[in-house]
Amino acid sequence: MTETIIKTENLTKTYSGSNVKAVDNLNIEIMKGEIYGLLGPNGAGKTTTISMLSTRVAPSGGKAIVAGYDIIKDSLKVRKVIGVVPQDLTTDEDLSGYENLMMVASFYDVNKNKAKEKAAQLLRLVDLEEAANKHVKTYSGGMRKRLELIVGLINEPEILFLDEPTLGLDVQTRSQMWKYIRDIQEKLDVTIILTSHYLDEIDALSSRVTIIDHGKVLVTGTSEELKAKLKGDIIMMTFKTQEEAEKIKEFPNLVDVKDNGPKSVRLKVQDSDRELPNVIEFISKNQLSLTRMTVQKPSLDDVFLEYTGKGIRDAEGGGEFRQTMFNMRRLRR
Repeated sequence: MTETIIKTENLTKTYSGSNVKAVDNLNIEIMKGEIYGLLGPNGAGKTTTISMLSTRVAPSGGKAIVAGYDIIKDSLKVRKVIGVVPQDLTTDEDLSGYENLMMVASFYDVNKNKAKEKAAQLLRLVDLEEAANKHVKTYSGGMRKRLELIVGLINEPEILFLDEPTLGLDVQTRSQMWKYIRDIQEKLDVTIILTSHYLDEIDALSSRVTIIDHGKVLVTGTSEELKAKLKGDIIMMTFKTQEEAEKIKEFPNLVDVKDNGPKSVRLKVQDSDRELPNVIEFISKNQLSLTRMTVQKPSLDDVFLEYTGKGIRDAEGGGEFRQTMFNMRRLRR
């Protein structure tokens, strides 16, 4: 039976001096061992939610249980079972990767021998063994991000909060980071809460996704479930003449049809795999001169736009995540 590791009940946060609820009766449930994607536009309440779950910010109402502990009554215990990796770089450039890990381990009062063993394991896990004793200032961007990732694991947390883990990396390095994140989740049995404004990243990594806006949950499900809710694939078609573009609009079983520029049409059908042969047959039967056609199934970008009415924007509150991490690491057991 799948175990719940984080559960909120009407979790709410209203900042003093404001009547606006940053988080408004939020109800989410995160299962042990999953990678859980949290999406929302700037100001949606993501950072405030994570800050409450990590005990950085006290809620105004409702409750949350994290790894069996109440975030208010058992805040110190919560902090011992979580790790936070902010989008900002926090490791010391004048220390080696190994020294950074040992320093953070000391913040948690991890036994020195155990810390050495854990540091070696984590460095192997992200292929930083050979660079372990080199100064961090000599690391590439990808190496630095990998080190940041494992620094958040030195205290052996049950839950890891990742904020924009691949921000600023090139496409190839980002895809390599995805592998390390999957390995961490699988090999260390860590539950990961991931926020990212790379929707392909959320799509590739998350077992489930929640989209929030104005502090409220808009929708939760697997990426495929959310895409399926849009009920339609897009077929973009361009013809030799405008008359032919108008004729294709007579094709039956259309969910929607829109002009897409001169001689071009955007058709929405329930299932492109099923309807495409029928579209081709209609074109042939009516002797239409098709010059270009593309088929596009719903993406997570489309889901985000559908539910929020806006495109994904720059992440919010990196500084708050950074401060959260510093606070967590300074706590003593």
